[in-house]
Amino acid sequence: MANNNNTKNLNVPNLRFPEFKGEWKKYKVSDILEFFPTNSLSWDQLEYGTDNIYNLHYGLIHKGLPTQIELVKCSLPNIKKELIPKNYTLCKDGDVAFADASEDTNDVGKVVEFLSCENKNIICGLHTIHGRDKKNLTINGFKGYAFSSEIFRCQIRRLSQGTKIYSISPKNFKDISIGVPSKEEQSKIAALLWLLDHRIATQNKIIEKYESLIKGIRYYILEESTHYNYLGNLCNIIKGQQVNLDNLLKHGKYYVMNGGTQPSGYYNSYNTDAGTISISEGGNSCGYVQYNKENFWSGGHCYTLQNIKSELTEKYLYHYLKSNEKMIMALRVGSGLPNIQKKDLMSLRIPIPTKENQKKISCLLDSIEDKISVETNVLKYAIKQKSYLLRQMFI
Repeated sequence: MANNNNTKNLNVPNLRFPEFKGEWKKYKVSDILEFFPTNSLSWDQLEYGTDNIYNLHYGLIHKGLPTQIELVKCSLPNIKKELIPKNYTLCKDGDVAFADASEDTNDVGKVVEFLSCENKNIICGLHTIHGRDKKNLTINGFKGYAFSSEIFRCQIRRLSQGTKIYSISPKNFKDISIGVPSKEEQSKIAALLWLLDHRIATQNKIIEKYESLIKGIRYYILEESTHYNYLGNLCNIIKGQQVNLDNLLKHGKYYVMNGGTQPSGYYNSYNTDAGTISISEGGNSCGYVQYNKENFWSGGHCYTLQNIKSELTEKYLYHYLKSNEKMIMALRVGSGLPNIQKKDLMSLRIPIPTKENQKKISCLLDSIEDKISVETNVLKYAIKQKSYLLRQMFI
């Protein structure tokens, strides 16, 4: 890759394959794309597993579909036969579809490109904008990444309108520009990012397999024992201390756990030692079980298990609770802000095998969790790499 940081006045990206020279051409997106009407079919008017026309719902763009759609690898719903529109435009290879609405400005205008329709009939549906290159300026596979680039996304965020729901329309594309290189350079860029997408997809599957493995092993080895006791008799269940929102930091030495699955912020002191089990007390993720390997601050919506009796190892107790996380989450009460009562946690019945078996169980499950952690870090770095390339390789 060649670094072009010293050519800021030229129409070239910061990062480029070294064999390509010369400037890119800038176009208004409306000068490149022709737009077609879409339907407004809702989810209850769609179904899976028939031979009817496929329909791209905007919800799938937001969650579930990769940037490049290869129909043989993706699952799209079909339109119920009696609801097929009379007039529609079929998607072709190289067409793009934007989600025109979202509750988040970072997602409005999110795009997919039809890399391979497999000669199937596909149309664009609710809250989508269907576009096609009308000047043959781009190759199939380039547009999806160009319209996912940071420079394009910034323009979309600036133009999106609304309060609770943000939206764009085809008219907005006359105010948005995009850089287009030669088709040879487009091909190199698209191939690189496609390979990176493929690596990310493969990494996700690897992690899913390990997560499935550990769930199965937990179920198999954690359910039987000749001795049981209640959680309230085995440890102290301590509710954390709330930190004022104004005092939370974006970055800090110690993370703050509350009702979610991720830290709610950071703080410059801690109230809980490393090696402690925590359970989310309130919010949509209440019941989430975590083993904390670092010192941290336990917030007002977080329980910690402390002073665990000597008949239990902390890691065995963690793995047992984690394997029963769904059961713990089912203890929630309340509607507005659901929460889990301390008394309900205290009444959880815990099997207690011998200390030797506890250690064997923990050792096996720890090794799989460590492997999942390694593979998750590989995934994070691949996603960061893609994000970096989308910032640097387009104008």
